[in-house]
This record gives sequence, structure tokens and C-alpha cells, in this order.
Amino acid sequence: MTPHRRVSDNFHWPLFLGTAAILAIGLVNLFSAAYATRPTYFFSQIGWTAIAVVIAAVAYAIDYRVYERLAYFLFGVCLVLLVAVLFSRPIGGSQRWLNLGIFNLQPSEPMKIFLVMALAKYFHNTPTPKEGHDLWSLRKVWLIILTPMALVLKEPDLGTSLLLAIIAFSLLLFTRIKRRTLIAMVLAALILIPVGWHYVLKDYQKTRIMTLFDPGSDPRGSGYHRRQSVIAIGSGMVNGKGFRNGTQTQLRFLPEQHTDFIFSVWAEEQGYVGSLAVLSLYLTIILSGLHVASKAREKFGALLAVGATAVLFWQIFINIGMVIGLLPVVGVTLPFMSYGGTSMIICMVCVALLLNVYGRRRLF
Repeated sequence: MTPHRRVSDNFHWPLFLGTAAILAIGLVNLFSAAYATRPTYFFSQIGWTAIAVVIAAVAYAIDYRVYERLAYFLFGVCLVLLVAVLFSRPIGGSQRWLNLGIFNLQPSEPMKIFLVMALAKYFHNTPTPKEGHDLWSLRKVWLIILTPMALVLKEPDLGTSLLLAIIAFSLLLFTRIKRRTLIAMVLAALILIPVGWHYVLKDYQKTRIMTLFDPGSDPRGSGYHRRQSVIAIGSGMVNGKGFRNGTQTQLRFLPEQHTDFIFSVWAEEQGYVGSLAVLSLYLTIILSGLHVASKAREKFGALLAVGATAVLFWQIFINIGMVIGLLPVVGVTLPFMSYGGTSMIICMVCVALLLNVYGRRRLF
């Protein structure tokens, strides 16, 4: 039996089918969200989805151990792109995209998975101290994590910068680290909060955070997005208003309804039942990712699976928390549902890497 046949025989169908279902729901939902504003987004997203599927197929076909050899190189290339972004023309007050002629590339998106690869390679190749890693033994890890975080924060993109930190921390939890080191990391983060508040965050970012605790303080300004999102979700009630019958969506009260607040569109039109169905599919994907990590035969594969799962989980968690008013608005998209080419490709690659690790778990 050929290796390729053996890989296909070990295909993770719950992960594949859950992703396919979310993709289909996302396209239907985007059609409704974009119909009232920019109908061309729907057809553009179909194109991006097709491209993402092709790239994911290639990522799946290549043995994931090849990515270990390329991890630092890919990470370095993405760092160069992040530096180049800082010299690009600002769009909407931010420098997040590189104009490549055919499309705009947002390097912070691929950095999520390249950061995972770099960390997975480091921990795979670095012997773990008998008692676990301490702050000093992790000094190179801090450099790997903090460098892209600083560049993304400079754009400025607070949401993605924090997302990189959370993804990296999730990966660290699956390595052997001394308890006192973990405590020191948490205390350091708490100490840096007031420093970041006074010297790092911009005024509009502070306002978004303050609006979270006092939504009525600026209902027509920074609190408008959150307020309209909560209204849309609440008005869907149990069964929803029906496809393309959401008033907040079709009357354009809901801002950024094709990207950051795409879940609000679905919740208004499909209600609690539809929202629960989507969350169940996301849960299937996340649990499948953890299952893949538990079945990996070596450390790099396990950490790669954990990291890919963390990329998807934290984007889902932050976006859903943002649209229901439990987290500040930070501009994190919802995997497989929000409009966007680069984000779609990276999420599909995450799934491809999980299928890759699972399919090759018996080929050693």
C-alpha cells in the first residue's frame, strides 16, 4: 500500500466535515451580510475560498516534517514583510497591508502560523531541563514571541498583537515549564498592564476598553459597534428573523457586518438555534484539533497541532466575545465566516496542518 493511500486511510473526517459545514454557512451568511452594502464581496469571497482550498490541499500534501526544516526561514521572511508594512501607505489610519498588485497581503495573518512553527521547532530541538524550563532557558523564546508582537503593535494592530501573545502562551502551556516560572510570567503581565495603558495604547484603544465597562458612555461613537451588535443578536431570539430578513443588517445599522460582526448577522437571522449550531461546529473543530495533538507521534507534530488549534480557538473566542459585548472591539475576524482573503487562507492552512499531522501519525 502506497504512503499516499495510507494517509488517506487515516483522514480525520469530523474535522474535515465540520470545516466544510462552516465554510458553506459562512458563504450563505456573507451573501446576506453583503447584499445590502457590497454584493461583490460575496463573489470575491467565493474566489478566495477556492484559492484557500487549493493552498490548504498543497499544505496537506507536503509532509508536515518539512515545515520543521523551513520553520525559521518562513518566520524570518514574515518578519521582513512586517517591517516592510511599516513603510507602506496607510489604509484607514493603519499600516497593515502590503499592496502586491493583484491583492493586498496582511503579513500579521501568516505570522500566526509561522510563529507556531518557529516555537514548535524550538521546543522540538531544544532539550527540556529535568525540572522544566525557567525564564532564562526561555530567553530565545521571548525573542521569537516579542519581535513580531512589537512590529504588529506598531502598525497599530492591538488585537492581532495580543492574539500572537495568547497563541504563544497556549503553546507554552503544553511544554514543561516550572510552576514558579508560570507564576512569574502572569505577574509580569499584570505589572505591564498599567505601563501599556499609559505608554502603549492609543486614545481610541483606551476608549474601546472603557466602553466595555460603560456601554452608554459613548453610544454614538466607540460604543456604537457593540450596541448595534448586541441589538442584532438579541432581536434574533430563538428562531431568528429568517434569511435576509434581519433589520439591523439589511438597514445597515450594523457596522462591519461582513467582517468583524459577521456572527451578529447570523444570530439575528437564524436566532439562538442557528447560533448554537454554528458554535457546535466550531467546538467540533477545536476538539478535533486537540484530538490530533494527542495522537501525534513526535513533539513537533503535537505542538504544531496545538498551535494550529490555538490560532482557530482564540480567534473564535475573541470574536464571539466581542460581538456579544463581553470583550472590547479589537478587530479580530471569525474563522471561515468573516470576509477576507488572507484570513481565510490561514484558517484553512491551520485545518490542513491538523489533517496532515493526523494522517501521518502512523507513517514513522
